[in-house]
Amino acid sequence: MKRVIVKSLALFFAALAAYSGYRIWDIGKNYRAEAEIHGLVMAYRPQPAAESANRSVTELREKYPDVAGWLTIPNTNIDYPFVQYKDNAFYLRRDLNGDDAAAGTLFMDCRCKEDFSSQNTIIYGHHMKNGSMFGALKAFAESEFFAANPRGAIYLPLETLTLEIFAYLVVKATDEEIYGMEPGENYLAYVKKNARQYRKIDLKSTDRIVSLSTCAYEFDGARMVLLAVIVK
Repeated sequence: MKRVIVKSLALFFAALAAYSGYRIWDIGKNYRAEAEIHGLVMAYRPQPAAESANRSVTELREKYPDVAGWLTIPNTNIDYPFVQYKDNAFYLRRDLNGDDAAAGTLFMDCRCKEDFSSQNTIIYGHHMKNGSMFGALKAFAESEFFAANPRGAIYLPLETLTLEIFAYLVVKATDEEIYGMEPGENYLAYVKKNARQYRKIDLKSTDRIVSLSTCAYEFDGARMVLLAVIVK
């Protein structure tokens, strides 16, 4: 009996090791696939202050028609094109070619206007543990990093939008205040009350907000959100 138990345990741990090895290989494969397509599109990366910055987005759209713009957050790995589609599911697990990809593609909420004239434009991305995609958002949980990195940029075919980052939160995926299309008069008070990091701003009713959202793992259905206002 003892010999049978030892043999069973040996088989169990061998199977466990094999599964763990497969998972490590599979995760690595996903990272490599994301890095490969990111490397390809970096040829179209808008160059700040260059006359061709917005034209590069137009050229990228000619190859990938669903591309809506390019998002850059300095001092992070967030330097990606983003798309918009008729629903919020298609690019969740697909790359820019429409092929299956665990890392997916950054995408705008389908409810938002492509020209960023919506009061709240939401961009989603996966929380990749190697820091790619929106995995870098967690860096803004640290007060020093948040204070040192107040700006970002969005490049559209016809203009460049400067983002002033003002809050980092962890909220439920069902949070209507954060994920609503038309922030109400209590929006800023709600953000200030719930923010993990906050930078004082004078938010007007005409201001346009950009919300960058990804998964968090603090509780079931948790989301990390970085909020910014578009400044002239």
